[in-house]
Amino acid sequence: MAQEGASPPVVMDETPVLPGGAAATEALPTLPGAADAVLPAPEAKVDTDLVTLVRKAHPVVQAVMGLLALAVAAVLTVFLFKAVEFTLAFARLRRAHADLARAEGLASLPGACPLAEGTKAAEAEVAALPGHLTSDLRASARERLDLALDRIEARAVMQLRSGTGLLASIGAVGPFVGLFGTVFGIMNSFLAIAATKTTNLAVVAPGIAEALLATGIGLVAAIPAVLLYNAIMRRVAAFRHGLADGRAELMARFSRELDRRMLATAGLGG
Repeated sequence: MAQEGASPPVVMDETPVLPGGAAATEALPTLPGAADAVLPAPEAKVDTDLVTLVRKAHPVVQAVMGLLALAVAAVLTVFLFKAVEFTLAFARLRRAHADLARAEGLASLPGACPLAEGTKAAEAEVAALPGHLTSDLRASARERLDLALDRIEARAVMQLRSGTGLLASIGAVGPFVGLFGTVFGIMNSFLAIAATKTTNLAVVAPGIAEALLATGIGLVAAIPAVLLYNAIMRRVAAFRHGLADGRAELMARFSRELDRRMLATAGLGG
C-alpha cells in the first residue's frame, strides 16, 4: 500500500556518461592487431591481349615465337608459289596433250612442258638414226629415248617438289619448338612464384599464357605445313600420271616411226 503512491521512474533524455569522460572511452580495450589491420589493395589489371603477352614475354619465349612466325610465313609463301606453279604446269600439260592429239606422226611440240620437251627429244633421236636401220639400232634408239624422257620427267618432278623439304621440316619440328617455349614459359612462372612468394593467379597467369601461346603458334605452323605437303604430293602424282599418259602416246608414235624406217630400209634392200 505504501508503494502505490510512489512516483514512476524518470526516463533520462541524455545518454549517460561513464565516469572519467572521454578518457574512459580512450581506455577501452581494443582487439589485438586491430590497429595494424589494412584493407586489401585492389589487384592490378592484367593485360590479356596477345600483343601485350608477346611484348611482355621472356626474351627466349619471344625468340621462339619469332622463329615460329617465320615458319608460318614460309608455309604461306610456299602455298602461294605452289598454287601458281601447279596451275601453270597442268595448263601446259593439257595444251601439250591437245597439240599431240591434233598432230600426226612424230611431231615436235612447242613450249616448255615436259611432254613437249619429250617430243623434241624423240625427233632428235629419229634425226640421229642412220639410213640403214636394224633391229639392234631400233632397240638402242628406244633405250636412249627412254633415258632422255626419264631425265626430263625427273627434272620436272624435282622442280614441282621444291619446297616440300621445308614443309616436312616445319611439320615435324614446329610442335617441338613450340613445346620448348611452353616449358620455358612455365619454368619462368614458377620462378616468378618463388620470387614473389605468392601463388596469386595474377603472378602465375602471364607466364602460363605466353607458354601456351608458343605452343599454339607451333601448331599453327605445323598443321598447315603437313596438309600442304600432302596436297603437293598428290598433285605431283597426278602430274606424273598425266605425263606418263603422254609419254606412252609419244613412245607409240616413236615405235611406229621406227617401223616405217625399217620397212623403208627393207624395201631398199630388196
